[in-house]
Amino acid sequence: MKEFANKVVLITGGGTGIGKDSARAFLQRGAKVVLNGRREKVLAETARELDPAGNNVAIVAGDIGTRETSTRLVQTAVEKFGGVDILINNAGIFKPTPFLEHTEADYNSYINVILGGTFYASQAAIQEMKKRGAGVIINIGSMWATQAIGATPSSAYSAAKAGVNALTHNLAIEFAKDNIRVNAIAPAVVETPVYNTFMSPEEVKQVLPTFNGFHPLGRNGQPRDITEAILYFASERAGWTTGAILPVDGGVLAGQHAN
Repeated sequence: MKEFANKVVLITGGGTGIGKDSARAFLQRGAKVVLNGRREKVLAETARELDPAGNNVAIVAGDIGTRETSTRLVQTAVEKFGGVDILINNAGIFKPTPFLEHTEADYNSYINVILGGTFYASQAAIQEMKKRGAGVIINIGSMWATQAIGATPSSAYSAAKAGVNALTHNLAIEFAKDNIRVNAIAPAVVETPVYNTFMSPEEVKQVLPTFNGFHPLGRNGQPRDITEAILYFASERAGWTTGAILPVDGGVLAGQHAN
């Protein structure tokens, strides 16, 4: 039997990058997957690519920073696949911005999408997980939640991700009695389409390689690096782990290193 046979996995930010790669991995291991993202066209294309027959993937387009989208996400999982077993809170936005240049609107966007999305999706999913008698929540946090990087001023992003860390600890304690495990992953620079949201394709090709040396292991992360950690936390191999925040960062948080 495949490792996640008939498990129902919800993934926010599931249309591209880490979300898409982890969806592929769960499907290969027998899971049913519900993808969320803002762009319905992107979600539909991803669903067709990953599951051409359309039997094992459902999509829910909408802003996960609203309670209504989170409610629809969980309702879709229940109606199409019968419940919720695993939630991956992956949705996020990232654009390095000097602190004094942050507007009220973009500050609210970071808090609503990253922290609010994690909060509301978890709130909706936990109600269904409790009916199953077990569940797993995996939050995609960030190295920036605990370290400020001069080259990438990210105060609002960092504050939102720090909130995700705090939420991870709180939910792990509150729902341990319900056999619901809650952990987080803290990546450094992972090469995903998020960088294309504020740089041109040419700039991405030029800029991202300059961050390879930022990581002690000498390279930027790839979505697969994060997917492997997600699969571990989702599995019974992590059955005695909750409230953990795991750096998957090429060694950045271990300390300073010579370039």
